[in-house]
Amino acid sequence: MVQILAGGKGEGKTKKLIDMANTAMKAANGHIVYLDDDSRHVYDLTHNIRFVDTSEFALSKYRELIGFIYGLYSQDHDIEKIYIDGLFKIVKDLEGEDIIKLAVKLKEISEKYTVDFIIAANTDEKKIPEELKDMLI
Repeated sequence: MVQILAGGKGEGKTKKLIDMANTAMKAANGHIVYLDDDSRHVYDLTHNIRFVDTSEFALSKYRELIGFIYGLYSQDHDIEKIYIDGLFKIVKDLEGEDIIKLAVKLKEISEKYTVDFIIAANTDEKKIPEELKDMLI
């Protein structure tokens, strides 16, 4: 499953994503990973959630994020959910068709490895491509 939480700056996406991750951890049978573009929210998450500050890595294209995710999964096959906070801050050059390609690839990974992706994106829901509207939450 791939879900997208879209909205403008200051609309509470991060708080909602953190709440979702903390709630999911209570019922998780596997591991949960939370990707963020800085470490501001590390202490807002339950200590069992693996927090990754992606600012240490140069992820400028969607393929680099996919490779990063494969790297995470290759080290831990028990990952159940991956939360991605601030997609457009993590992947600097993400626009146009690449957004669709990223979502399609995440969906493939999700189905193959049974990993759910929940993504917060700082963009208006109206700007989400039509092909991805069914992923909006």
